[in-house]
Amino acid sequence: MKRALAAAAVLLATAPTVRRYLANRGALAEVAAELRSPLLLVLSPASGRRLLPITRLSARLRTPSGGGVSVVEHRSGDAALRIVVTTPSQGRRPRPAVLWIHSGGFVVGSPQFESFLTGQIAREVGAVVASPDYRLAPEHPFPAAFDDCMSTLMWMHANADALGIDSQRIAVGGASAGGGLAAAVAQRCHDVGIPLAGQVLVYPMLDDRTALRDDYGGRGHFLWTPASDRFGWTSYLGREPGASDVPEYAAPARRSDLSGLAPAWVGVGDLDLLYDESVTYAERLRESGVECELVTVPGMYHFADGIARKAPSMRRFRASMHEHLRTHLEVH
Repeated sequence: MKRALAAAAVLLATAPTVRRYLANRGALAEVAAELRSPLLLVLSPASGRRLLPITRLSARLRTPSGGGVSVVEHRSGDAALRIVVTTPSQGRRPRPAVLWIHSGGFVVGSPQFESFLTGQIAREVGAVVASPDYRLAPEHPFPAAFDDCMSTLMWMHANADALGIDSQRIAVGGASAGGGLAAAVAQRCHDVGIPLAGQVLVYPMLDDRTALRDDYGGRGHFLWTPASDRFGWTSYLGREPGASDVPEYAAPARRSDLSGLAPAWVGVGDLDLLYDESVTYAERLRESGVECELVTVPGMYHFADGIARKAPSMRRFRASMHEHLRTHLEVH
């Protein structure tokens, strides 16, 4: 009996993986060989409320930040917002700083889950990295997360001396939903006159209208799918995406005038569901006179730089981002 139950459990556990493999084996062949991983057949993003608590729990685990940095948790002035600050052990004060906004489709994620990223940025760039534990949708739709990110930026300015940062050398960055929020922060900073040295948008969620498309050009099979994109945007906007009256800063791609924004770095893989909106936004930045470096990687899916961190193409991807930050934060 025990053996029969164990066999049944294994079958139940492996059945979804087998189904996913059969459904995506053609797409898997398009992935660059160095970026292929068994995790692609196991990991699936949040695409509904039912499994959201489990997904959130795993996305609050802490990843190693690595050596050469110190990590301290702070609270904003009213203690409502937790901010994780990663500081290089070497270097002279005041240092430049990066407001790093975590990924998670607006519905999951945490600063500590991206400690491997913020630790690397702090070491490689020589910057203090502040990452807010912003409020998540659908319980907290727009503008909650955006307000928390702007509040963190204001907190960085107000506490610049204590943090040992130069408030005139602050950049903003993030991946996926965090990249979309970073783009919105850059727009808001321009509008209200807050100095911003640069922006880093890693496969950013910029355009809610992507969720309405019928044809994704064979993209979006791994880590971020059409179903997860629609769930993320619906949760964040508090309604179905695509309406004509989406609020300002909610979907950065909706902004008509991109002139005057901070110098940008945009990176995305050509198998990523967010490829088209990322490339289009970068092209529009350039057309508006904004300095923008666009990096596209063949055979790269969403979050491949997290899944296959040691792959040469992903090392180059990250190195390019770090170089953009060093250049515009004037790190010598």
